[in-house]
Parts: sequence; structure tokens; C-alpha cells
Amino acid sequence: MRIIKKIDELRMIIKDWKRNGYTVGLVPTMGYLHEGHKSLIERAVKENDRVVVSDFVNPTQFAPNEDFESYPRDINADAALCESAGASLVFNPDADEMYDSALTFVDMNKITKVLCGKTRPIHFSGVCTVVSKLFNIVTPDRAYFGQKDAQQLCVIKKMVKDLNFDIEIVGCPIIRESDGLAKSSRNTYLNPQERQAALCLSRSLEIGKKIITSGERNVKTVTDAIRAEIDREPLAEIDYIEMVDWNTLEPIEAVRKPILCAMAVYIGKTRLIDNFIME
Repeated sequence: MRIIKKIDELRMIIKDWKRNGYTVGLVPTMGYLHEGHKSLIERAVKENDRVVVSDFVNPTQFAPNEDFESYPRDINADAALCESAGASLVFNPDADEMYDSALTFVDMNKITKVLCGKTRPIHFSGVCTVVSKLFNIVTPDRAYFGQKDAQQLCVIKKMVKDLNFDIEIVGCPIIRESDGLAKSSRNTYLNPQERQAALCLSRSLEIGKKIITSGERNVKTVTDAIRAEIDREPLAEIDYIEMVDWNTLEPIEAVRKPILCAMAVYIGKTRLIDNFIME
């Protein structure tokens, strides 16, 4: 699998592809790839002639007290997964290559200040900045994002619309372990006891979905039931559980589709997110 480190080299390759009339798909990642990432790459391969996987742990979306230094990295394993999924190349730049004395950043109001944005205030500015840079470097026809990071997906869709990027944003379903845990690179932080405790996230969301499908429309009733299930787990500490309009991320009092029910929960010291969307 070809690993490209330099922006100029990647741009030359992309220009050659475009001259030959190839469509280009982009799968932005922070590496330490798993089956969830693989599903994004495989879909991109089906829908495009060439696929770039970016593999970059982006420093600008981590606060000083977060896990940038300890975030798992394994470029050789990532390259092997990308090759097995059919990607064309991996873009794996250094931080200095992506941010050469940078003074320009991309920020967004409103939808970046809710949900995860409440406790991670700089996070989405870093996400919007790095994704904008990747869009300008790769100039893809389509870019692929997982639904597990539902707020990120909503933010990117809004940014693309607001800034007139000529790119189709494709959201892809959450990939889960056989026991229901949403696949995440941060799952590697969990010890066996914490790994078992983390199942309270998906279990509580299933309870919420069942309550809604049974006819309940009061949001507080649904989120209280979800919260009660997580509170039964001693190792779990809730950051937030919220139900919002899926298009605007604005809070709602009554269930009216489309909705996003999202949560962030600490299992020990590890912050995990999960959600469901009802269209």
C-alpha cells in the first residue's frame, strides 16, 4: 500500500487521476483503523474510481488535557487494512506538513456548541479546519464519515453547504461488535471490566428506541429511561444524554422525526460516544 507523506506529492497524483477522468473518494480518519473504518473504505471503493484514506491524528481538535499523545497509532496495520479494503493510497502527513505556522482556522457557530461541543469547546474548530484542508488537498467527489460521530457528520454537512464545497458527504452506519459496543479506536483503552461495563451505552439506546417505537413521544421520558439504565453501571459517568432534531441539533421536547439521540459516557477514564438516528 502506497503511503504518501507530502501534500505536493499527493496533489500531483490527484491531478493525474483527474486528467484521466477518475472519480475520487476520501475517507478521513485519525488512524488505528478498525472494521468501522473498513466499511467506509469499502463503500468508497464501490462508488469511486480511486480512494484516498487520510491517516492523521489531528492535534488541533484535542484540548491540552485530552489524549492526543496517547491516542493509538499503527500506520503499518492501517496500511494493511486499507489495502485489503481496496483503497488506492494512504495520506499520512506529519503535523508540520499540515500546519506550517498556520494562522487560519475554520470555525462554526451554534451546532458546534451543543452535545460534545459543551465539554470539548475547541474540538469542532479543529475538525472543520483539518477536514477543509483535506478537501482542498484531495479535491474529492465524495467524502465518507461514520454515523458514530453523528455531530461531526452534521457539522461537516453544514460546513460543506455554507462554504460551497462541491463534494458529496456520505454518512455510513455505525459498525458494532457482536455484543453491541460501537467500534472505536478508544475501545483499546478499556480493561476487561471496563469493556463489559461499556455495553451499557448500546443497551440503554436500545431501551430508548423500544420506548419510542412503542408510541412514547415525550423526550424526557425516553432520556430518563436511558439515563436510568446507564446509572445502573457503577463504572459509568454520564457526560450528556440528549435528543435533538437531526437536521439542526436543536433540543426538542416531543419526538418528531428526524431525531438524533446521542450520548457521551465516561467508562473509567475513557470517554465513549454512541447514538441512534430515527429518520
